[in-house]
Formats: sequence, C-alpha cells, structure tokens
Amino acid sequence: MAQGWNNEKNLGEKREIPDQFFNWSGIFVSRAVEKEILMNRRMIFFAVIMLSIFSAGTVMAEEHKVQHKNAIVLAMFGTTVEPALKGLLNIQEKMQQAYPGIPVKIGFTSNIIRRIWQKRAADPAYAKAHPQVPSEILHVQGPLAAIANLQDAGYDSIVVQTTHIAPAEEFLDLSAYVDALAGIDTIKARFKPFHALTIGRPMLGTFGVIHPYGEDIKIAVKAMKADVDRARQNKAALVYMGHGNDHFPSGGSYLQFAHEMRLAYPDVLTVVGTVEGYPGLDEVVQELKDAKVQTVYIRAFMIVAGDHATNDMAGPDADSWKSILEKEGMKVIPYLHGMGENDQVAAIYVQHAADAASDAGIVLK
Repeated sequence: MAQGWNNEKNLGEKREIPDQFFNWSGIFVSRAVEKEILMNRRMIFFAVIMLSIFSAGTVMAEEHKVQHKNAIVLAMFGTTVEPALKGLLNIQEKMQQAYPGIPVKIGFTSNIIRRIWQKRAADPAYAKAHPQVPSEILHVQGPLAAIANLQDAGYDSIVVQTTHIAPAEEFLDLSAYVDALAGIDTIKARFKPFHALTIGRPMLGTFGVIHPYGEDIKIAVKAMKADVDRARQNKAALVYMGHGNDHFPSGGSYLQFAHEMRLAYPDVLTVVGTVEGYPGLDEVVQELKDAKVQTVYIRAFMIVAGDHATNDMAGPDADSWKSILEKEGMKVIPYLHGMGENDQVAAIYVQHAADAASDAGIVLK
C-alpha cells in the first residue's frame, strides 16, 4: 500500500514540488512565506520586550522624579524703628497672598541693624514691651542665612527678591552673593545645593534687555499717584528723599524717575534728592527756589520710614531737610510712611519676583 501524505510519518516532509513543504496543518506554504512569518513573529516578540522595558523605565522614572521645593527670600536693608516695620511686613504679606503655598522669609542686609535686633532678642524685657514685633524680625537673619536655612530644609528653588529702590551698590553686592551660590557645581548633579537660585530686580529696575528699566520706572511712577494727589491738595511741590550713594552713580535712576513723574503729572512739580551722592539737598533747594515753590510735600523715597525719614528728613535738628527748607521760607508737610506701605509698590516687588522665577524656570505655586 502506497504511503499517503496524511500519514503522521510524512507530516512536515518535503514533497516533490520544488520550494514547498507540508506543515503540520496540512497546508502547502512556500519557504519564502514561512521565512516572512518567522520574521514577523520575531519582530512582534522584540517589540513586546522593548515595550515592557520602556514601561518599566517610565514607572521607575516616575518613582524617582525629583520634586523641587520653591521658596522666596525678601532681602531688605531693614530698620530698627518699630512703626516703620509696616513697610516691610506689607510687602511680605502681599507676597504671601500671591503665593500662599510658598514660604516667604525675610533677611536684613544691614549688619548693624541685625546686631541691634539680636541684642533686643536677648532682652526679655524688650520682647515683653513690644509684642507687636514678629518673631521673624526679632530674630532676623541675613539673606545668606535665610537662603541656607531654606536649602537645609529641602528648598532647592529660591527667588531672592530685593526691596531696594535703585540698582546700586547694595543690590549689586546682593546679586554677587546670589550668583556665587547659584554657581556652585558638583561632580554628581544630584548633589548640587540648588536647582535654581535667582534674584528679582529693584523697584526702578536694573540693566538688561529682557526687562527694560525704563518700563519699570514708568510703572513706579503710576504707583505714586496718591502722593501726587496729596501734594496737589496742598498746592505743594512733591519732594522725595532717596538714599543714594557716595560711591556709586545711582543718581541717574532717581533723575529719570523725577523726569517721568513730571511727564505723567505735569501740574505737580516733582523733585528728587538723595541723602548720599547726587542729586543732593543743595540741588533740591535750588530747583525749588527757581520754581518759586512756597509749600513742599516731602516723603522718603525708601521702603520704610525709619531713621532717615524721622530724623534726616523731618527731624527738628537744624540740618534736617525740613529745617533747611523752612529756613528758605517754605512750608514743609512731611509724610512719614514707607513706600512699602503702598500696596501698589508692594505689587511691583511681587511682579518682579514672578518675573525672576519665570526667567529661571521656577514655578511659583
């Protein structure tokens, strides 16, 4: 009896037909098709393996994803005058309202002022007599210490927002501190102390092309409308006493601010002088005399109405601005409030912090 092709013995054996074989299912398939089937199976198997590896890697990456913690440090010159703290605390409050989930710490840049607060903190009688002074002020630190403490607590993305008025010596020094800390590098990237550390610009802006300082000055001018209104009501010229610097040419920012004030409010003469550097009180007096001003509404162009405002500007001594202007025959109306008490000024610093964060890739939320 001839062997049939359905016999188990012949399953898978070659037939007499070229380039064909008989597989287990009894179907004739060409070798080329069989190779293609095997190749497709291998590709599918390889794709499944790669998908499994990718999925596992994605899960592991999610499990080890770094969660950056954000914080803000308000770098302020500081003050020892308790009522003047309102200017500083208002800026902190507005910053906290803008970013309720982010810590907003205060750091005083003045070594002298910090030492005075340290002595007060060591005196139980002082704390008892001044319960309105927050503990953060009573035990105030410098910006470097505030940054270090936040980093030690796990905050690796920090915006240092200065409350300086002009981009002068103190702002540039602070910028150098921040840049130095931000530049710390490590062999292994995960050990870098900061993911991002940046500084926000002063009220009147700073050099650079991303945020033109001229626009910052115009925004500051809009924030001064209430001062202009008060001066107008008193039929007075508006005089601002800035801090200035004997060793840094910060006068240009003040003079441009005064120029923009006059353009925005042409019916009220605005004059700006500084305690140190140019333009000084002599220039202020001469400009007021040339304009035949009889009444002056005077205010410190500083975040707080501290020692400079209460003594140098409005004090009873013969060398105060008030006394000198009165000696020139002018009526002087002092306004003893810091710029920080102006909500529109506080809003400027909030915006500058937001700009600095955005530029550095920090998401403040």
